[in-house]
Amino acid sequence: MVLGWVADELVGDPRRGHPVALFGSWTSWVEQRTHRDSRAAGVLTEAIVLMPVLALGFAATRLPPAGRTGATAALTWAALGGTSLGREGNAVHDLLVTGDLPGARRQVRNLVGRVTDDLAPDDVARAAIESVAENTSDAVVGTLVWGALLGPLGVVLHRAANTLDAMHGHRTPRFARFGWAAARLDDVLGWLPARVTVLATAAARPLRAREVVSTALRDGREHPSPNAGPVEAGFAAALRIRLGGRTVYASGVEERVVMGTGPAPRAADLPRTVALARRVGLITLIAVVGMRLGGVAGCSWASGRDSPGAS
Repeated sequence: MVLGWVADELVGDPRRGHPVALFGSWTSWVEQRTHRDSRAAGVLTEAIVLMPVLALGFAATRLPPAGRTGATAALTWAALGGTSLGREGNAVHDLLVTGDLPGARRQVRNLVGRVTDDLAPDDVARAAIESVAENTSDAVVGTLVWGALLGPLGVVLHRAANTLDAMHGHRTPRFARFGWAAARLDDVLGWLPARVTVLATAAARPLRAREVVSTALRDGREHPSPNAGPVEAGFAAALRIRLGGRTVYASGVEERVVMGTGPAPRAADLPRTVALARRVGLITLIAVVGMRLGGVAGCSWASGRDSPGAS
């Protein structure tokens, strides 16, 4: 996983032929043939599209040690999105500070699914900050946590589930029932990474750690997403800003809970958000590597204790 992290830091996402994009194309192809306005059709579709992903993950776990290391590194690099996420956030910042509001509105569409046509500058900044926070959990922490727990199988399963939720987990007439399975699977697999993200955010802001956790618990529970809510609330407290509020989607308007007690976010808060996200990812990497090394050391110690002649 460390090798995959380094690759993402150095080069970011591949420009062409990104595995996540290929998975999205495969999912769209299947959906066009299986879509029905029912939960059962959604369950069937997700099962079909996940089959090759799970096969890839299982195959990678059965490789010899060197091959498994290489496969884990490659899959981790493909699944991580921290560097590209930071670039997108900084691009929105650059457009806002130069006064190019139309350009910033267009740019932020790479990060969010909400309607951006009429967003004020502060609302564009808020949209980008909320997306960077949420995707730090989804595209960085989740990859590392599930990679540590299940190896390459965990990496591909979590990233595929997150992609399915992004494609099908919408409250629109087309996906309200069909996307139920994708949304629930992502909720389940995203639960642990979201809580790890809150703890890593607290560790990244030790002087505000208590407020980060308390805000995540207090405000995050009122968010419509059980995982995005605590993460965004924790970021709001760490950055001393206010997130949430009125959010417009193609399907309608949501009046979301206001998270945090600081001022409304501004363009200047975007570089701070990107820096916090990178620190959260690094803290998580150190934690999961330490966990894996500790587990290996523990197993070695136990084997030594049980071997013949051990005192």
